[in-house]
Amino acid sequence: MTQDKALRVAVIGAGPAGLAAAWDLARAGHAVTVYEAGERVGGLAAGFKDETWAWELEKFYHHWFESDKDLLALAEEIGVRQDVFFPRPKTSYWLDDKIYRSEMNASALRLPLSPLGIIRLGLAGVFLKLTPNWRALEQVTADQWMRRWMGEEVYNKLWRPLLIGKFSTQYDRVNMAWMWARIKARTVRLGSFKGGFQAFLNALADAVRRQGAEVLLATPVTGIGRVGDDLHVHTSGGAQAFDRVLSTTSPALMLKHLPGVAETDYGRKAAALHSIGAVCVVLALKQSVLTDGTYWLNLPADSPDKRQSRFPFLALVEHTNYLDKANYNGDVLVYCGDYVPPDHEYFTLDDDAMVERFLPALKQVNPDFDRSWIRRSWVWRAPYAQPVPGVNHSEKLPDLKTPVPGVWWASMSQVYPWDRGTNYAVEIGRRAAARLMTGE
Repeated sequence: MTQDKALRVAVIGAGPAGLAAAWDLARAGHAVTVYEAGERVGGLAAGFKDETWAWELEKFYHHWFESDKDLLALAEEIGVRQDVFFPRPKTSYWLDDKIYRSEMNASALRLPLSPLGIIRLGLAGVFLKLTPNWRALEQVTADQWMRRWMGEEVYNKLWRPLLIGKFSTQYDRVNMAWMWARIKARTVRLGSFKGGFQAFLNALADAVRRQGAEVLLATPVTGIGRVGDDLHVHTSGGAQAFDRVLSTTSPALMLKHLPGVAETDYGRKAAALHSIGAVCVVLALKQSVLTDGTYWLNLPADSPDKRQSRFPFLALVEHTNYLDKANYNGDVLVYCGDYVPPDHEYFTLDDDAMVERFLPALKQVNPDFDRSWIRRSWVWRAPYAQPVPGVNHSEKLPDLKTPVPGVWWASMSQVYPWDRGTNYAVEIGRRAAARLMTGE
């Protein structure tokens, strides 16, 4: 059915999903209030800024792809498409103590693999790029599929270390559709936004406000309850009545906000969604670590136990080999990023200890590295950062419509088969808003 009456709608979370939903809802004439627990909009895509920089920097390394049609369409609608740009940085593997390009093109011929391994890697890559049949791929784990079709040599050299780095002890449970989505949709040109992603998110929030919506920052929601015909959204400042609510939070927080849902089939599905956390040590340096121009260097993980692995983190990302360091007052900006379970010690170590834990890896990659190069450091942590999709995951996903009348839920756990990211956050936010308006 069509919704003719203007609705009072609460959107919980001012990340890309929540803001994209609020944009559509407000433009349709509904009275929208966005609740955000943080001091700024953005969620996992939010940034920070040193006092010397002209541009914001993301807390967790981000980029867009030329195939991100939902994100680019939204940028066009709010009038900022001209500020999106797509450089082509160098991405690489660290293999046998050397740096090799990691693109699935002619550069793969230089990888330290046998001729048969190169052929199998290429054929499997072409298949994954061309096939639309992800549902068949979700019936098997990435570990099983790549062992069979790429072979043990390619799998153990390239993919198993990356899966371990990404998913820790759950690496061999992730289904192959997740890997398909990463290969299928990604492009070699990586997108950014003039001023940083925070500038884009601020522009989106401003556009939402111009449509009449209210964006409440530093206002965490503590619960959602029904009183008569109204849904009440509770915060420390009291409760406000709405006709409908869209939550864009984590599964755990959604269940906490909706008493009683945890005991339903829907709640059990949501509670069973596995995810992993992310940590980033960000360094402002005086000199470059990746002097060959590499932007993103994948470091191999030998074991899910970080103390048994040669490298204590997964990705060494020199941001200023991607974007001009003039935007950051000449700082060389480096991310040391990793994915670990929320109960891992990386979430309890203090910031100085985290920096000390990660620094030796820089010396391994560049023997000239010295701690005197460090001007400043930051540590960022997010316990809910990467969904872990198992076999036949599509059958286990909760619908966007919750069992609580008038309440919808759209999270990065539900963008499957696609991987989490700004583009798919925008897509699911807008899809949820469309359903919320019709009530379907």
